[in-house]
Amino acid sequence: MRVFTVDSFTDTPFKGNPAAVCVLEHELSNEKCIHIAQEMNLSETAFVYLDNGKYQLKWFTPTKEVDLCGHATLATAKILFDKYEIKNEVLEFVTKSGVLVVRKLGDRLEMNFPLGHLTLNKEKDDILESFLNEKPLAISVDKDWCIVELVSDKSVTNLMPNLNLLLAHNKKSFVITAKCSNDKYDFISRFFGPAIGIDEDPVTGSAHCYLANYWGSKLKKNRLIGYQASIRGGVVECELIGNDRVLLRGDCVIMSELLIQWDKFQK
Repeated sequence: MRVFTVDSFTDTPFKGNPAAVCVLEHELSNEKCIHIAQEMNLSETAFVYLDNGKYQLKWFTPTKEVDLCGHATLATAKILFDKYEIKNEVLEFVTKSGVLVVRKLGDRLEMNFPLGHLTLNKEKDDILESFLNEKPLAISVDKDWCIVELVSDKSVTNLMPNLNLLLAHNKKSFVITAKCSNDKYDFISRFFGPAIGIDEDPVTGSAHCYLANYWGSKLKKNRLIGYQASIRGGVVECELIGNDRVLLRGDCVIMSELLIQWDKFQK
């Protein structure tokens, strides 16, 4: 096993979203993956290995396996292209969310992901209003996801989150978003998921599967640029391509390769 750390959705070290990438010789149990994810202590750790010529990919927070993770997928592709010198310009990963394709575009990477669909929630949400300290323009949901639109981007950037309030909510992944007043970006967002072990995620690729659809419809655009306004910050380019798919593009910076001392996990 080789383990790397990568900053995703950025071209600058110490920005974007850090992910750990574990390149395995064979599959590990979920229990061992969680132990390693806890040791890495990042929002997601990716585990990738070859099985019958196909790359199998899983993602874990420090507490659980997740169905989809954009920044750790981007990081995994970066490692395989740059450190393992994969000659093809396209990688395919078999995952819980189906086959995901990542294409190399020079120094940048492009992921082909499933488009996220939301349902408008018209009911009053006292927990979210307390969390936001204001009434949102709209609340939309899907499974454990909750996407909340606010009046202004300043409301998003100035939000001081009381994460204990979100722990009492029936959803687990919260995206707070607004139209961007800066012409450089179409929308901004922040992600909170304390119930899944992520207080605030620096840059969330899977959230942009929903955000691209949401803002694409509102702004009547197929190509959008989103800025995730965490402390580290990061940029995700989105393109709606039909057939319930979205392209997410971004840069990565490889930060480190770790010297592993837990050889017993490979047995």
